[in-house]
This record gives sequence, structure tokens and C-alpha cells, in this order.
Amino acid sequence: MVLNVPGLVVMAGFYLVILGTGIWASMRSRRKEKKCTGDGMEITLLAGRNINLLVGIFTLTATWVGGGFILGIAEATYNPTLGAVWALMPVPYVLTFFLGGFFFAKPMRENKYVTMMDPFQQKYGNVLSSALIFPALVADVLWVARTLVSLGGTMSVILDLPYVYSIIISSVVAMVYTLLGGLYSVAYTDVIQLILIFVSLWVCVPFLLTNPHSVDISLTAYNETFQAPWVGTVELDEAGKWFDDFMLLALGGLAYQAFYQRILSASSYTQAQVTCFASSGFCLVLGIPSVLVGAVAASTDWNSTAYGLPTPYENNQAGSILPIALQYLTPAYISVIGIGAVAAAVMSSMDSALLSSASLFSSNIYKNIIRKQASDNEMQWVIRISVVVVGLAGTALTFLDSSVLVFWLVGVDMSYTIMFPQLVCVLFFKVSNGYGASVGYILGFVMRVLSGEPLIGLPPAIRFPGCRPDKEGKLTQFFPFRTTIMVTSLLSILLISWLTSIIFNKGLLSDKWDVFDIKRKERQTARATNIKLDHTSEEASTGKQLLDTTSC
Repeated sequence: MVLNVPGLVVMAGFYLVILGTGIWASMRSRRKEKKCTGDGMEITLLAGRNINLLVGIFTLTATWVGGGFILGIAEATYNPTLGAVWALMPVPYVLTFFLGGFFFAKPMRENKYVTMMDPFQQKYGNVLSSALIFPALVADVLWVARTLVSLGGTMSVILDLPYVYSIIISSVVAMVYTLLGGLYSVAYTDVIQLILIFVSLWVCVPFLLTNPHSVDISLTAYNETFQAPWVGTVELDEAGKWFDDFMLLALGGLAYQAFYQRILSASSYTQAQVTCFASSGFCLVLGIPSVLVGAVAASTDWNSTAYGLPTPYENNQAGSILPIALQYLTPAYISVIGIGAVAAAVMSSMDSALLSSASLFSSNIYKNIIRKQASDNEMQWVIRISVVVVGLAGTALTFLDSSVLVFWLVGVDMSYTIMFPQLVCVLFFKVSNGYGASVGYILGFVMRVLSGEPLIGLPPAIRFPGCRPDKEGKLTQFFPFRTTIMVTSLLSILLISWLTSIIFNKGLLSDKWDVFDIKRKERQTARATNIKLDHTSEEASTGKQLLDTTSC
């Protein structure tokens, strides 16, 4: 292959449009900051808590519809050992957004939190919350890395451009516009990127469905032709693993700072809910083209194409099936349009991860622990430096594929097995305290490591029921072990919190052993609750008096 110059020109134009949009949004952000007398950090991280409804829907959707979303769905659908029934992402994301809108948005907004970690710092203190921030930061750094890797692989297939160059260029562009305008720049570029994702993918679909090398996908959906049916199956002994993967995607997303950054930037709770519900529908629609790409690839006689044999699956290239299908099954100009969709998806997720991690470090570590008296101008520089550091770290990890995989698994699994139960307890259970949180954190981490991970060759020390080799010969846990670990962690937090609360409140142990000072914090919480109830009662009484006066 030779360098695809027209494709490079198109991609250069795309990057210029995105960068221009980011610069325009940064100028809008500065004008907003001059007019607003509020916290400059809130304007940068949360767009002044007044982001437009439509922009909010676009940026939340674009954050979830990343390179992993598009390529992962196509890969699962094409993979003969999986199939479309294992391409789970769109459906669990609907549950993520509905649960977030109905339950998690309200307490986060009522308390005017800036980040997901604020309730932890207020309730557990700085030491424990710093430990809890670590897996969230790691997950964001690896989010950057894996999105860049997906873009690099796609460009190397279609443009014949070494993925190192595409990774560096994309990383620099995303960092520049994120640095310039914070959430404003990220949100408004997400609008352009989501439109490009939607249009590009759907433009490619008709060409893929009508290409001469593939048979009708309706014929291969349930019948073995060139490979196993692309719909796939979930056998009874695989149901536990399917359920576990579903819950991991559905609930793990609720423990990401990027989600709360969007709902906290809305001007009202109602707007935050509408943003979540609308985004769930967009995720479903945007998942369809990737399923169709995987279905077409599974219905293709690769021997009749320029790709030849062995097939992409046999060449261990199932993860790159989307760019391979675009390259060999569509005209050249269509494949370039398709890579625009992947590039847009990658950058829409990358900028979110950059700003998410910068939010956690600048607000919860630097502002709340290191420099409590930091000025707005100082915080702006801290945010910028954080964005650059995370961007560079994520970019560097793209050259260490195995390490990226290790930390990606740690990030995703820890979001579900550790961060989600912690978040549920700190938001909805007053009994939770630092002792329970510490035990839950350690227990969840240890159980997850001992459960093993076949993708990185880590053998399971704990073998749950049904643990056996999968279709590829890798020893796999088919029991919903992640969900089991999550529930165990949650119950341990509540149980230990309840026991320690009784021990110290009953005087069974001296207060000098109360490291987390839970007695004082419980009194403060009770006092704050009473004040809030009194205030609510006064408002109700005043409203009743006004109503009586009006009726007279």
C-alpha cells in the first residue's frame, strides 16, 4: 500500500474544523467568565452550571460513543465465538443513563458538588478519599490510551499512516482545545464530532450492505455460511458471564467522573434528567451501524476480496474489523468518510477523559488538600497542566499494548467492583463511614485480583462455580464474579460501618481509637439534617399562611 494522500487531506480538514470549533468555544468561555462573578474553576470544569440542553445531550452521548464503542460492537458482532448478542454496549448504556437520571443526579446536584469525589471528601476525609481517587484517575488515563490505540489501528489500515503519527496528532489537537476552553470547548466540539459520527457511519452502511463480496446478512444471521451465524448465542452455561458483562457496562459507567461532569453542568435537575434520557436513545441509534458492519464482515467471502485468506479473525485482526471492512468492501472515498467517524469518536471520548481526570486532580487533590487557598488563576493553570500530563501519560501508554490492557482492565473493573459500591453507599446510606469504606475498598481489590483475568494471563486463585476454559482455550470465570465482588464490597461497607458505629457510639472502644472521627461526623450530619428539615418546615408553613391569606 501507498500513503493515502486524499484521505490525509480529508483528515487534516476534519482536525482543522474541530480545532476551530474548540477555539471559538474557548472565546465564548472567556466572555462567560468575564460576565459571571462565580468561581472560575466551575466555569472551566462545569461550564458555569448553565450548559445548553442540546449541547449537553450531544456531549454526554459523544463521551460514551467513543472509539471503543464503535470498534468494539463491530468486533463482537463479527467474532464467530461471540456474535451480536455479546455486543452489549448500547443497551446497558440505556440503563446507565436512566439510573443516573432517576437516582444519582439528584443528590449530586442538590449538594452542588463539583466532582464525583466531593461527597467522599466531605464524609471520609482527605486520606481515604485520595486512595479512592486513584482508580478513577487510572481509568481516565487508560481511557485516553485505548481510544488513541483504536484510532491508530484504523488509520494504519485505511491511510497506511503509521499509527504513531496519528496518535500524536490526535492527542495534540484534543489537548489544545481542551486546554483553551475546558468543558465549553469539549462540549461544543462534541456537537461537531457526534454529527460526524452519525452521518459518516450511516453513509458507509449502504455501500457495505450492497458490496459484491458479501451475501445478504439476513441469510447469515442464523445460518452458518462463511463462519458461525453473526447473531450469536448465549448458552445456559454462559448466561452468568453475559449477565456479568451487562452489569459491568451498565453500572460501571455510573462511577465515572465524565458522567457527573455532564449532569452537574446542566442548569437544573430536570435538564440533567432530560439529558440522560435523550442520550440513551442516541446511544442505541449510533450502535446500529457498527452491528451492521460486523454482520457484513461475517457474511463476506474474504477469499474473493483483495484481503484474501486467512480471514481477519484467523489473522487475529478481529479488533480492526471495522476499518478492514471499510478498506476492502467500500470505495476508497467511502472508507475515508468512515475513518472520519472513528476519529471523531476517539476525540470525543479522549477530550472527556482529559477534562475528567483534570477535574479530579485539580479540585479534589490540589484545591482541597495541597493548596486550599489557591486563587482562580492558579487553579486554571493547575487544570491546564493536569490536562497535558494526563494526555502525555495516555499517549505514552499506547506504545505499551500489554500494559495498557492491564490497566484498562483495572480501570473498568475497579469502577464497577470498587467505585460503584462506594458511590452508592456514600450517596444513599447515612450509616456508611470510613471504616466500612476502607474494608470494602481492600476486599473488592483483593477479590478482583484473586479472581484472575484470562486476557492478561492471570490465573484465578478463586475459582467460582463454572470456571472452565472458554472457546479459545482460556480459563475463564463464567459465573457473574464481578457482580458478586461488587455486592460483597457493598455489603461489607454497610456491615462494617454499622458495627463500628455501634462500637464507638456505645463507648465499647475509646474515642482515641476513632481514627475516622465518626462520632463527631455523625453528630454534624444529624445537626445538618435537622436544620434542613426545620428550614423545609418553615417554608411549608409560610406557604400555607400565604395560601390562607390569599383564600381570605
